[in-house]
Amino acid sequence: MHPSKVIQIAWKGLAKNKLRSLLTMLGVIIGVAAVIIMVSISAGTEKTIEEQITSLGSNLIFISQNFTRMGFGGGPGERGGETGGLVFDDAFAIADQVEGVTGVAVEQQSAETVEFGDVSLDSVEILGTTPDFPAVRDMTIAEGRYFTQQEDDRKQKVAVLGASLAEELFGDATAVGQTVNVGGVKLAVIGVLAERGMVGNVDFDMRLYTPISVVFQKFTPSMFARIMGDRVRMIYAKVDTDQVPMEDIILQIQLLLAKRHDVSLDAADFSITTQQDIISTQESTTAAFRDLLAWVAAVSLVVGGIGIMNIMLVSVTERTREIGLRQAVGATPNDIRWQFLTEALLLSLVGGLIGVLVGVGGAWLFGELGGMRTVVVPTSIVLAFASAAAVGIFFGFYPANKAAQLDPIEALRHE
Repeated sequence: MHPSKVIQIAWKGLAKNKLRSLLTMLGVIIGVAAVIIMVSISAGTEKTIEEQITSLGSNLIFISQNFTRMGFGGGPGERGGETGGLVFDDAFAIADQVEGVTGVAVEQQSAETVEFGDVSLDSVEILGTTPDFPAVRDMTIAEGRYFTQQEDDRKQKVAVLGASLAEELFGDATAVGQTVNVGGVKLAVIGVLAERGMVGNVDFDMRLYTPISVVFQKFTPSMFARIMGDRVRMIYAKVDTDQVPMEDIILQIQLLLAKRHDVSLDAADFSITTQQDIISTQESTTAAFRDLLAWVAAVSLVVGGIGIMNIMLVSVTERTREIGLRQAVGATPNDIRWQFLTEALLLSLVGGLIGVLVGVGGAWLFGELGGMRTVVVPTSIVLAFASAAAVGIFFGFYPANKAAQLDPIEALRHE
């Protein structure tokens, strides 16, 4: 029998019971829509994280400290107690000696109570930085200015506030020119940063930025820490990868710091990551989450397939006499098999098409009303639609084969 004739007969068979056909497709519709929506939520989250990390600055290398415990006599340059970590002078060495580095900024943190008038905020993150910090981290000054190298050298007590911190302390009033009390130290506000928002679990708008020399002098936790050197939590290196490949710059930094700290690369007391490393880590996490969501949503497709098989079995039973008549006028078992298999395939394909429309629309609606970004991934549409077709074929074969194996005489005698 010609394929077009098979499709025509199958479509007429489904059209006789429109409501039942729609209810049969419901599982496939929900499954396909769920796959598309779940994948779009995961992809949207992944894209948001990538943009947030990229917004922190372009072509950045993050150099952070590692701490190790050493025993006495551990080796050349080693001493008992806690060793390792970055010091302030490492940043100058990187800026001066590593080819391809165009800017370096240093960061050291503390947490203090910040007060102004009747407003008191506990555990505010105090970030000691260098004057190049805004340029290296691509930060914008919304009001006032950032501190200068001269102010850093002179340990002048000045502060630049994050947007939310300024609003918490001063409301709608101008922050520049005011004085805030930070852990008992009075700092003059000289600037306010433009709103940056949350990146991961860090709220950049609730930070207070001050010269790193002030943090060393006023907010270093103990005299022992200062005797060991001006330790810093993080060094940011902005690089020009057009001049030197990223891998070569990282290797230069590793060799330089290993030599300065008198350690081997295998036992380095520092770690180096790039924005791409962070993005890749986040992508692997969200990819695993996305796969889990896709598998959960795929269960709906299997349930829909079982529904198709059950309804097709019922249909075979109801239409046994019809099958007998068709066999009596010349239809072969293969013709019967293709008729019912095509009906199952049409159910799944039409359900898949409706599911795609519902999924794309649902993803858009979820992004608009749910406050979470969604990105529809074209491959998820193809995958969901192909899965729907596979479900129709797989679960439709048994009923189709059962119909094809009916004895013509027994089928004609069926009431």
